[in-house]
Amino acid sequence: MKKIRLKIAGLSYSQTRHGAYALILEEKKGGRRLPVIIGTSEAQSIAMQLEGLKPFRPLTHDLLVSMVNSFKIEVLEVNIIRLEEGIFYSELICKKDNTKIKIDARTSDAIAIALRLKAPIFVIESIMEKASINISSDEIIREEEVESKEKTYKDYSDKELKDMMKEAIDNEDYETASKIRDEIKNRKIK
Repeated sequence: MKKIRLKIAGLSYSQTRHGAYALILEEKKGGRRLPVIIGTSEAQSIAMQLEGLKPFRPLTHDLLVSMVNSFKIEVLEVNIIRLEEGIFYSELICKKDNTKIKIDARTSDAIAIALRLKAPIFVIESIMEKASINISSDEIIREEEVESKEKTYKDYSDKELKDMMKEAIDNEDYETASKIRDEIKNRKIK
């Protein structure tokens, strides 16, 4: 089973799923790109790491990395190993002492952890052949642009805004929650 090394090309707001992002992975040696649909909180976690930003309190991925380091576990690589009904399945290949361990993971979580530990990311060739696309770099929103796209709320319904605000609060993203709250208040004033 041939593996292809990937790098992160950027994040794009998903045109097909409301409130989701496409994480664009690209071959290190080649031009094919693999879009992986991920949630807002995962996109935020990945973008923060790419930008070198540290949250006030550790995100879940930061906590897991602290545990990995504390217990002296080495994350050797992340492999995207399966694609079923549009869902990518991944595994973390870890090493503790002289034992290798495969850990099942959501692809977005595995990549967020790999970024923090500087572990390589791979996909098997058959998945790349099946799911890769060719898109121009103009269509990709670089990670520093994700925040500005995320903060445009005028196009959302009141119910969508309330759901987004609840998600932001649940994720302790109070800055986003306050901006959504302000948009809701402004609508009531008009």
